[in-house]
Amino acid sequence: MGSFSLIHWLVFGVIAILLLGGGRFSNLMGDVAKGIKNFKKGMAEEEAEPTRIEAQRAAEPAYKTEERTREQR
Repeated sequence: MGSFSLIHWLVFGVIAILLLGGGRFSNLMGDVAKGIKNFKKGMAEEEAEPTRIEAQRAAEPAYKTEERTREQR
């Protein structure tokens, strides 16, 4: 009872095209298609080039401090 039949979807599509206009509807579908293509392209690039996270080296001090022992003081 809760599902729509093919007739319901066709009527809904005709009403949507009449309200939005043919040009707007086709532009909307074109934008959706471009988004899907860009998403797939991004996923393919991510799989092709795995990113590696490397640890950074500890920063070296700007100047060297001289350590003195008690005997040298």
